[in-house]
Amino acid sequence: MRKTVVGGIAALAATTALAACGDAPDENDSSSSGSSGSSDFLPCIVSDAGGFDDKSFNQLSFEGVQKAAAEIGTTEKGVESNSENDYGPNLDSLVAEGCDIIVAVGFALSSATVESANANPEMQYALIDDAADTDFDGTKDADNVKPLLYDTAQAAFLAGYAAADYSKTGVVGTYGGQPFPTVTIFMDGFRQGVEYYNEQKDAKVKVVGWDGKNGSFTGGFEANEKATNTAKQLIDQDVDVILPVGGPIYQGALTAIADSGRDIAMVGVDADQFETDPATQDLILTSIQKGMDVSTYDVVMAASEGSFDAEQYVGTLENEGVSLAPFHNFEDKVSDSLADELEQVKAGIIDGSITVESYLG
Repeated sequence: MRKTVVGGIAALAATTALAACGDAPDENDSSSSGSSGSSDFLPCIVSDAGGFDDKSFNQLSFEGVQKAAAEIGTTEKGVESNSENDYGPNLDSLVAEGCDIIVAVGFALSSATVESANANPEMQYALIDDAADTDFDGTKDADNVKPLLYDTAQAAFLAGYAAADYSKTGVVGTYGGQPFPTVTIFMDGFRQGVEYYNEQKDAKVKVVGWDGKNGSFTGGFEANEKATNTAKQLIDQDVDVILPVGGPIYQGALTAIADSGRDIAMVGVDADQFETDPATQDLILTSIQKGMDVSTYDVVMAASEGSFDAEQYVGTLENEGVSLAPFHNFEDKVSDSLADELEQVKAGIIDGSITVESYLG
């Protein structure tokens, strides 16, 4: 069923535009930003099943659309999806509303978005975390869709290195919602960062929950008992740093950590979860950030100015489309040398001397 959201998430503070792979969108509801509309341009957005209050993936994307709408002088319109069965109908509902651009949040909406775009070639679409290529043959399946991709493995590599350096048990772990490429890309980078740390430090930190092919998944993206039990299974293997990948499933890790009574740190994803969810502040070592707020803002602004293009954008460490959040409350708990080491690793990833293998999807 379609769920329309009106008002509820504050607009973003000022952001910096990202450089693009291909042409960047020019920079110059399901919620309403509450702006008094002075423009007839209508930006729209549809969430995946996580919803716009997931404190992560959907929320960031929604905030980017909100900020653009406020600057344009209009009011955004969006719908939340409760399941994959809602994706097509929700897109149809936004087409019927006369949207000028529709932002589809997530890999799971790829097929429905491509179908909608082909049925409505006069409209403009942005698709987050997918190349708009359902055949994976390198050719886009719709010419009016701009893919917004993020090489998250680069930032996750830094998080893996930091987790390995912080770990006292010598075991860190990760689990995901479903084995989508946009989930496993975090897990891949995290694992590679731990392996690189081991090589550089002659250490033997172990990663559980993902070996590059097989791993621990909850089967969905809900904060439910399965998410808690999956986290507990990793904790039972003596992990003291845990990376949950999949929107609200991190809440299962919070419960499992509390139940364990142990000193376990968590790595957030998408947003800086220290900022988006205060309940995590005593546990968050760092977060692997994706600049979805900035890129969705940019593409909506470009569409409103008549300069929309459908070339693929890729966020990287170099263009700040992905990044590692501060250590916040863990600043005095990590080693004194870690920050400098991470800067060196980041520089190596950017100049190509350190290889990070990833699949953008």
